[in-house]
This record gives sequence, C-alpha cells and structure tokens, in this order.
Amino acid sequence: MEHQRRRRRGRTTLLIAAAAVLGIVAGTYGIGSMERTDVPGLATRDDGRWDYPRLSLPALPAGSPRPFTRGNAGEIHYADLRELLLPAPAGATADKKLAGGWVSTEQYVSEYAEDQRAGLRLALRDYAVRHIAARGWTMPDGTSSRIYLLRFQSVAFAQEFKDMEIDSGADAGAPLVGAPTTEIDAGWSELARDAVKGTTTEVFVEPAPYDGTQVRQAYVVAGDALALIVHEKKGGAPVAPFRQTAILQNQLLG
Repeated sequence: MEHQRRRRRGRTTLLIAAAAVLGIVAGTYGIGSMERTDVPGLATRDDGRWDYPRLSLPALPAGSPRPFTRGNAGEIHYADLRELLLPAPAGATADKKLAGGWVSTEQYVSEYAEDQRAGLRLALRDYAVRHIAARGWTMPDGTSSRIYLLRFQSVAFAQEFKDMEIDSGADAGAPLVGAPTTEIDAGWSELARDAVKGTTTEVFVEPAPYDGTQVRQAYVVAGDALALIVHEKKGGAPVAPFRQTAILQNQLLG
C-alpha cells in the first residue's frame, strides 16, 4: 500500500493538469447562465439527448449555506444527499437496487474490478465516508446508467480520496468492472469549461476495441461530495446523453 501511495503522489502534477483542462461542457448544451435554484433538463434533441425533467435544487435546513458560499470553508452540502441525485429521464426502467436511496460501501466498490475492492473498502473507512446514495436505470436502447454520490467530512477528504485512491489522471485510475482500459475523453476536454465554480469533472471513455460493451465514466468533485457517473451499452455508449447526464449531475451538486 505504501508503494502505491508513493506512486500515486508522483502523479500529482498530472492530476492537477488534468483537472485544469477537464470541466463541464456547458456552452454546447445551453446551460451557461441560469438561476442556481433552477436547472433545465436539457431537452432531447436530434443528437440523442434524453428527456430529463426540469430540476430544482432541494431546500436547505434553516440557516445552512450552500457549499460554495462564504462561511462554508469545508464546502459542505447540507441538503439531503439523496435529493441531489439526478432523476431518471423519461422512458427509463429503474434499477431496483439503486433506487435513489442509501447504499452500502460494498455496493459502491462492486462497480470496480475485484482486485481493487479491498483497498477501496479500507480507504473509504480511512477517509470517513459519511453516506453513499445511488440511482440507476436502463434506457430503451439498452444504455445502463448508474450514479453514485459519496459524501465525506469536507472537500479535502473528497479530493484526497479521488486523487490518492481512485488515482485518476491520464486514465480513470481504479478500473471499473468491464473497463480495464480507459483514456481521457478528448472530445469533452476540447469543449470543457467550468460550469459550477469550485467543482472539477474528469471524463473517460473505454477505447475501441472493447469487449462487446463500452463504458463511459466521469468523476465530479464538488465540495464534500464525489460523484461517479457510469454509462455502458453493448456496441458503444452514446456520447451525447452521457455528457448531458454529467452536466446535470454537476449542476445539482453546485
């Protein structure tokens, strides 16, 4: 483990560089300006985007600030984490195991290759993850979507877990089941710009040739929360709805 930590620290410069060029593709989808209590659903268009409902940020407990405001140094989300999960789009079939509620650490680590799970379990304990919420669904075209939101004690814990344990940078780091090889989604990075101040998004794709099913994944660090977004589909996961999903989930966390 100590050897792995030294190797990971050696990639800090790469991680910072990747974070600098990877953000949310906002302008292409017309969400560059909006009220922070109202998030448009990015209606389906000819490029294959899904029909998400119009979204609103949940109410906060009285006197609690939003994560990226003065007086909230830890960038804490005081809203119920489950209410910050993106809802499924029209036509989706819900995943009964990932129904928008709390899930276990074991459920989250099951997304990763088997040889990664023990280390991630230990890291989640060491970094004191507070809650994990998740939602999943399948679309009529066969695209399977899953979103996990992890809440830590502060932004420092969330960022450190992503940098040191997930170890994403030039690739997605800890591999997911079915996606042993990944690379930065270059098409995303060419368009990228920050959509929500203070958040970072890293987007990856499983390159061809893949074994039947292609995986796309993204990590969003937004204050004390870390999001894992996964789309996979036999024959190739469409890019437009994946980017749309990542954009909207980032907006909800902002």
